[in-house]
Amino acid sequence: MPEHAPLIVDIAGTALTAVDRQRLAHPLVGGLILFARNWDSRAQLTALCAAVKRVRPDLLIAVDHEGGRVQRFRQGGFTHLPPMRRLGELWMRDAMRAQDAATACGHVLGAELRACGVDLSFAPVLDLDWGPSSVIGDRALHADARVVTLLAKGLMHGLLLAGMAHCGKHFPGHGFVAADSHTELPRDARPLKAILQQDAAPYGWLASSLRAVMPAHVIYSKVDRRPAGFSRRWLQAILRQRLGFDGAIVSDDLSMAGARQIEGRTVSPFDAVLAALDAGCDLTLLCNQSLGQGAVIDDTIDALARAQLQGRWQPGAASAQRRMALLPQGDAPDWDALMRRPAYIHALERLP
Repeated sequence: MPEHAPLIVDIAGTALTAVDRQRLAHPLVGGLILFARNWDSRAQLTALCAAVKRVRPDLLIAVDHEGGRVQRFRQGGFTHLPPMRRLGELWMRDAMRAQDAATACGHVLGAELRACGVDLSFAPVLDLDWGPSSVIGDRALHADARVVTLLAKGLMHGLLLAGMAHCGKHFPGHGFVAADSHTELPRDARPLKAILQQDAAPYGWLASSLRAVMPAHVIYSKVDRRPAGFSRRWLQAILRQRLGFDGAIVSDDLSMAGARQIEGRTVSPFDAVLAALDAGCDLTLLCNQSLGQGAVIDDTIDALARAQLQGRWQPGAASAQRRMALLPQGDAPDWDALMRRPAYIHALERLP
């Protein structure tokens, strides 16, 4: 039985240090999230991912790699994928072509990452394109929840063709609010009924297909005083029970400003991790904390270990299984073999 390892952390450089290896070997650490600073070349990225798997084969190597302005790796042969809004624009001209292009985007995205040893991209974005959100903006597929659902399903299918799982974000929807949860705590005052009929609708329609969901650092004030990622009502009563989702719930970055305020209190990274786990997250992201000496990562690991011994947090077998389910199935081809694959070449030709 796999252990529940809920922490996903980062590293500072392009190769593992002894301290990185020590952190990644800790039984409470379940994954690594990569950033552009961890890239020097395709060969280096491949070697880095292989080194991570030598520390522990079950570690989940993840990245935010959506296309458009959120694409961590852009050199060394990586395809420059379009912002997802382009698929929505194509839909307005040719819906069937747009769905095919969405599958092609997912296939190319997943195959190129897998060829370098990356396990998972946190995609697709399921937020609706309401207009005011600059942090979402052209990352959104469309303003219509039905179009978002169908295009996202194409993207998800393409990722699965490449052997990669997927993660819909940001539940129940970040596109309606203008504030950026990286720097402040957005508030959405709409009633639950409106949110379920609009922004959250793709999560219900895709509940049986989605492998993972990432909640938003947004307060929906008519539903709960807590941001969705810290809300048992949102994650358990609504996402799990009402919408029927049974995959992994992965917190958004708990170092963001929107994750450091809970019911008017400023909380520590460890408090945020504990609150996310208590609300129903299976995995918790703690990003950009390795820079400098990485004391926040070490303190959080130690504090969570103490909380487990004190009975303040208990690992869950279901959470462990959900993390393992996000790991790719089967071996990925190396880059040169991928470049010769007919399915990959065909997908490149179908990009918008």
